[in-house]
Amino acid sequence: MTVEICKPIRDELAECVLRSNCVLRENRTVQDCIKNPQDLPEQCRHLMTSFSNCKRGLLDMRKRFRGIGNIAKPSSADPVSEASL
Repeated sequence: MTVEICKPIRDELAECVLRSNCVLRENRTVQDCIKNPQDLPEQCRHLMTSFSNCKRGLLDMRKRFRGIGNIAKPSSADPVSEASL
């Protein structure tokens, strides 16, 4: 039930990695590309951070009582500005 909260971010991350040059041009595995995130586009790295924060939030006892709330994820249509980081 609560694990499904992170599913949209995970799915978007998977699509991003599959569309990256790391997988398409360099013929590397998704697992290898995720282990070396410097080879991924910036959007994929942001999605990795969002997914990690989402999973961490599931284990955080304070958030279990308060609820996870809105988990920010970068929209594929909106570029992430440097100022928001």
